[in-house]
Parts: sequence; C-alpha cells; structure tokens
Amino acid sequence: MNRNLFHMEFRKNLPALISWTVIISVLVAATMAVFPLFLENESKITGMMSIVPKELLQFKGVSNLNDYMSVLGFYAANNIIYMMVLGSIYSIVLASGIVLKEEYNKTAEYLLTRPLTRGDIFLTKLSVASLNVFLLNMVTSLAGLVSLELVKSEPFSMKSFLVLSFYTLLLNLLFGAIGLFLSVILRRSKPITTQCIGLVLVLYFIFTIAKISGSVSAIGYLSPFRYVNSDALRPAYTLEFWRLLYFIGISVLLTIAAFRIYWRKDIYT
Repeated sequence: MNRNLFHMEFRKNLPALISWTVIISVLVAATMAVFPLFLENESKITGMMSIVPKELLQFKGVSNLNDYMSVLGFYAANNIIYMMVLGSIYSIVLASGIVLKEEYNKTAEYLLTRPLTRGDIFLTKLSVASLNVFLLNMVTSLAGLVSLELVKSEPFSMKSFLVLSFYTLLLNLLFGAIGLFLSVILRRSKPITTQCIGLVLVLYFIFTIAKISGSVSAIGYLSPFRYVNSDALRPAYTLEFWRLLYFIGISVLLTIAAFRIYWRKDIYT
C-alpha cells in the first residue's frame, strides 16, 4: 500500500463521504424524532395499522405492531432503508469507481508509470474504500444511538443495537466488494454508477417481494439483504456464525477475484 496515494484518494473521496454521512444521519435523526408522537397516539396508530394488510407491514419489516412501538424496533424497521439501502448504494458506487475512474478519466497511464505496482494501487484503493465505508457506518450508527437515547421511553438493549449495526456494516462491505469486482471485469472504460445503484435497488426489491409473497420466498436467497437479521427485539438476537461466514466469505472471494483480474487485465489509457 502506498501512503501518498492513500492520502490523495482519501482527500478526493472525503466530500462524498461527508455528504452521504450527513444525509443518512439527518434522515435517521428526523425519523427517530417522530417516535414520541407514535407513543402519544399509540392507540390511534395501532388501530390504523391494524387495518393495513400484513404484507405491507412485512414490506416495512414489521411483523408485530407492539415491536414497532418499541424504540429499538422502530429504529430497526427504518434502519433497513436509511443505513442498509443508502449505505449499500454509497459503498457500491464508491468501490466501483475508485479503480475504474483511472480508465475513464484517462489517468491510468500516468499512475502506472509511477514507482507503483498494480498490487500497490489496488490495495491502496481497497483500503480507502473500506475505511470510508467503516467511517460512514460508525458515524451514522452513532447518530442512531444518540437519537435512540434522546427519544427512548424505556431502556433498550445496547447489545442488540451493536449487533444490528455490525450486520449493516457487513452488508455495506459486501456491496463494496461487488462494486469492486464489477469494475475490474468491464472491458470498456465508462462509469457504472447507474448500473450499481440499479443492482442494489433490484436486490432490495427481490428481498421485499420474497418477504411479502410466500409463494416466491425462495428468490429472496438471491439477495444479500436476506442474510441480515434485523429482528433486534428477539431475546436470542446475536451475531450468527453462518451469516458472518456468508458476508465475510463472499466479500473476501470477490475481492481476491477482483485483484487477480486487475493484475492481468489490459488497462485503458
């Protein structure tokens, strides 16, 4: 890994990191600020939600109305949109562009003529992308924790909160690995931002359709969102080994494959 390249890449990607972090943190805080109103009008809201089809509640990630009236349950139900979906979009867009941009910006030739190997370039850019995803998750999770503390009406499980946050980080890192892999298998030097955003949304759509309709539930296994356990109010809620193996295993395999392909591919200059 090259220190100078690391600092340069981190500075270039810092504005986007700050923007995404602020946006997600504000969305989380604004949503949690509504929670006290739910408690004040619990009976009315429960009556309204009782007439909502069960499938629509499942789309939101709510299986029990009482869970939605818990501060951690309310947070978990909204976390899947703000921190999982938006965080995954940020991760895949960042990772897909951090290597590929040298080709479509016509700077690959300059970079490769420096005293740097392809391994140095790849590992440095991978480190920057991983650090940015970690920082995004750390700050947004902190914003979520502060919001929970401010609006809670009763204690919540800190362990469950941390487990949910870690699952979110693993999901974002996996999408980062997918973006990195997609960027190195391309044979043309063009940005793939739109395709990456579309991929995240399609996989989330597959996940939600599988939850709503039992007849097609099997297709949910195609989506990484399926492997996140967001049932934070379950008494035995914890990190499960097979889920960790899925996220870490696939992320590592995609990253290794991306490195091997990048080492051998023809770079457009």
